[in-house]
Order: sequence, then C-alpha cells, then structure tokens
Amino acid sequence: MLSYLIFFVTVASILSIATLGLNLQWGVSGQFNAGVVGFVAVGGYGMAILTMPVSEQLLVRLHLPFGVGLAASLVVCALVALLVGLATLRLRSDYLAIATFGIATSIQLLANNLEPLTGGSRGLVGIPRPFESLGPRGFALGYLAMVLVLLAAVYAGLQALLNSPWGRVQRALREDETVCAALGKNVVRFRLTAFVLGAMLMGLSGALYAGFVGTTSPSEFMPIMTFQIWAMLIVGGSGNNRGAIAGTFVIWGLWTFSGIAIVSLLPPNLQAQGGAVQAILIGLILVATLLLRPRGLLGARHAT
Repeated sequence: MLSYLIFFVTVASILSIATLGLNLQWGVSGQFNAGVVGFVAVGGYGMAILTMPVSEQLLVRLHLPFGVGLAASLVVCALVALLVGLATLRLRSDYLAIATFGIATSIQLLANNLEPLTGGSRGLVGIPRPFESLGPRGFALGYLAMVLVLLAAVYAGLQALLNSPWGRVQRALREDETVCAALGKNVVRFRLTAFVLGAMLMGLSGALYAGFVGTTSPSEFMPIMTFQIWAMLIVGGSGNNRGAIAGTFVIWGLWTFSGIAIVSLLPPNLQAQGGAVQAILIGLILVATLLLRPRGLLGARHAT
C-alpha cells in the first residue's frame, strides 16, 4: 500500500508540473494549446536519448548524467517550442488549437518512425535512473523527494513571475490584446515567452516521467494525455497555480482508482471496453465543474 501511494504521489506531482505549464499558457496568457502531449513527449524523448547507455543501435551515444540530461532536455524542448511558437502564435483561438494538435500528432509520428533515434514503436528501454543504488524503496522515496522539490521550485518561481510586471502584462493580454498593443507592449514577444516557458514545464514533466519509469515509447504519449491535463486544469481552477496542482491530484486519483476498480470488478474480456469508463468519468466531472463551479475547485477565490 505504501509503495503504491509513493508511486501515485510521484506521478501526480510530475503531471502537476505539466498542468502548471498549461496554466501559464492558457490560464494566464490565454493561449489554447491542444498539443500538450507533444511537448511532454519532446521532454521524455530528449531525456531518454541523451542519457541512454551507448549502443550500436542508437544514433546518439552521449550517455549523459541524469542531471545534465534533464537540463539538456529542457533546452531541446525550449528550442522546439520556440520554433512552434514562431510558426503558430499569430493564430488565434481554435486555429491555434488545431495547429498545436497537428504538431503534437506529428511529433508522435516522428517518434514512431525515427527508429535509430527514438527506438521506433518499441521505444527506448533502460533509461538510467537516479537513486537506483538505494534499492527499490530507496529509489522510490528519493525520486519522490526530488520531484516534490522541483514541483515546489516551479510553483514558487511561477508565483513570483506572475506577481511581477511580466505576469501583469500576460493577464492583460488574456483580457484584451488590442489594448496592450495600443499601450506599446510587444504582444508577440510576451505571448512567445509564455508559450515557451509553459512548454518547457511540460517537457520537464516528460523528462521526469521518463527518468522515473526508465522507458519511453510512442504509446505513452497519446492524445488522451492532453485531455487529462486540460481536465486537471479546468477542474482545479484555470489561472490559479494551487488549483492546477489540486486538480491534477483529483483527476489523476479518479483516473487511477477507476482503472483499479475496472480491473478488479470486470471480467478480462470486458476490461478493454470498461477502460472507456475512465474517460467518461472525467468527462462527467468536467461537465459538472463547468456547470456548478466554472472557475474550478480553487478558482472562485484565487483566480486572477
């Protein structure tokens, strides 16, 4: 029971970082990113490619230490986000959503086909993990502590950033971009910095997840992840960092424990169909939140 609790909190904390990134893009800056999973995948694959042991089958043979690989994967994610942002940020609302969704799908297809770089459909297995020398329990506790420290640092950094003049401009952009432009603000630059920073947090989430499970493959970065992270933000409270974290734990808990119930209660031949119940439950929670508490669990008091 304790082992599973540690696993649950670790994964929920990792996903919280991605939700905070989406909150920066949408809740603060008003940018509709429908390709969240693409940036999570870039971070995960960046971490895996840069830290994998040297092998004749792999194109990249750097075998960097975990910390260096984590930092380098963030740089890779920032570069990808910069290219995507420059190409798409002049688009608005649904057009931006369609473009980012298409880019995320393209990233998954590239991961599935660039076998010398990504391992293809089999993915990359055997990613070095920190704290493994401490044994299974020591690894789990050590990794959880590291993730919680990073989550706290991300939260504190975002809070300071959003309370700065930069954060106030971002909120003003969300409300009325035309007025901000009339006041002399560089709209494209402000939107681009928020987009890149949010994407880097999503990449950090992917890199931490790859380092935690020790493997990565295209099947782990499906479009359903974008749906999950959006649900986490909406339920918790868009525009509120504490709400983003709370919503992540609520939705991930519902997703996880409903999956356990399906495996426990349904016969094996019905479990595949029963898996759709998880998405239905999340959808019902979303509808109830939008109807009964549109600002989310914490948004009514703290949303900005």
